[in-house]
Amino acid sequence: MQDRTDSHEPTAASGSPVRSRGARVLLLFSVFLCAACGLVYELALTALGSYLIGNSVMQTSVVISVMVFAMGVGSLAAKPLQRRAVGAFAAVEALLALVGGLSVLVLYLCFAWLRIYMPAMVVVSFVVGLLIGAEIPLLMTLLQRIRRQEAGSAVADMFAVDYIGALIGGLCFPLLLLPTFGQLKGALVVGAVNALAGVVVVLWIFRRQTRRAVRTGLLVVVAAVLAVLGTVYVLADDIEVTARQQLYRDPIIHAETTPYQDIVVTRSTAFTGEPDTRLFLNGDLQFSSVDEYRYHEALVHPAMSGRHASVLILGGGDALALREVLRYDRVGKVTLVDLDPAMTRLARGFEPLSELNGHALADPRVTAVNADAFNWLRDATERFDTVVVDFPDPDTAALAKLYSVEFYHLLGKVLKPGSQVVVQAGSPFFAPKSFWSVATTIGAAGYRTTEYQVDVPSFGNWGYVLAVPGREGAAPALRLAGDAPRLRFLDDAVLRAATVFPLDRRPQKVRASTLMDPAVLEYTQHEWQNY
Repeated sequence: MQDRTDSHEPTAASGSPVRSRGARVLLLFSVFLCAACGLVYELALTALGSYLIGNSVMQTSVVISVMVFAMGVGSLAAKPLQRRAVGAFAAVEALLALVGGLSVLVLYLCFAWLRIYMPAMVVVSFVVGLLIGAEIPLLMTLLQRIRRQEAGSAVADMFAVDYIGALIGGLCFPLLLLPTFGQLKGALVVGAVNALAGVVVVLWIFRRQTRRAVRTGLLVVVAAVLAVLGTVYVLADDIEVTARQQLYRDPIIHAETTPYQDIVVTRSTAFTGEPDTRLFLNGDLQFSSVDEYRYHEALVHPAMSGRHASVLILGGGDALALREVLRYDRVGKVTLVDLDPAMTRLARGFEPLSELNGHALADPRVTAVNADAFNWLRDATERFDTVVVDFPDPDTAALAKLYSVEFYHLLGKVLKPGSQVVVQAGSPFFAPKSFWSVATTIGAAGYRTTEYQVDVPSFGNWGYVLAVPGREGAAPALRLAGDAPRLRFLDDAVLRAATVFPLDRRPQKVRASTLMDPAVLEYTQHEWQNY
């Protein structure tokens, strides 16, 4: 297929085939939409990798570097196509719409069934980058056909619109596409927009300079691409459920992808005959209902041995730590700060979770706040008797900042004199450097610490750090409060044993973690990759 126009057409004064100001505006609008779509593909690939694999820095670095390299290759590869710019651009956009629209689905299936996510991500990123790179030379040729310009002016116009489109696409991804469609369907919608913007618009502008057979063939291709994307969109929910179930041993009873994380709840029958409800965030187990009481009793009750009229819980959106706090009659006020409103909504209204947490979020003593804990602490003015820090393990940059010296300095602003803080610190057995880095970091921020560990069958050996502000004085005692409720797992004898670490898991010389040197992220990613 070949269009009749030629990249070496004469200037407008000599009879250029397309001279309309409206045509130029329409073509620049097509540039705008294509740029927005291209950036959404890039963001979708980086977000998917962060959800599935973690290590967001690595995922982002690989996707961006591979795509930028491929864009350069695509720009060079497009040079021979400039003589047939209309047909070539339409074909490139149709292929980009198909590959980009299906990219999230293809990578998710590769992760769920084939376990070749990283090689597949590199290939998909390269192909998408290659096609995006081919756009600019072809679009520049088409713009010059409408009206000849000096090279500098043409490049300025092109990139101004391209960068504005990238800005809008970057904002639409987290604010519109993810909340409205989710990752999988959002990519399909963008693919459809890409196909229409890149093909139909260009063919309309140059309809009189393109042979009917070429136009018809390209429109048939676009229709086929839209049909594929539309069919996958209709089947997307079933495909996602089937693929996701491959990743989990037990039946999934709830799943959703939020702007912050991938939430999955499974349910089965444990060997004891009890229901086993499990929560996973980004694929990582957060609790099993069979033994979560061991984890949450060990987390909460040692910290409650001091004053506890006012309590702050950071993280813990499942409200299970909150349930334990509310068992104390002397607790007058609890503030729970969790990033994801979907998580607290689930804990409040999803029956398997709300029953497990004893409908804790409905207690009138509780105020739930959906905010980033780091930023919330910067603006906080209230002070608390007890603070419970229950974040997921620091396996991403976003989580590592919540285990930094700077974070614990901010935490000090909301503590009363003599307040106690407890931090879940990961596994001293599976990730000893990570565990001791958390303890070292808390100490470097000016706290006295007591480290302890318990066994939680679903997790294995798990550790915590109890801390009080100030460098002078004794480390906090590990004990239960006089008004502690009757517990299923924890007593003073267990707490005495919990402070004893075996020879091969005793304190190690590790670095404190800071915002500029997130050592705990390095340790966590290295240690957990073996399990």
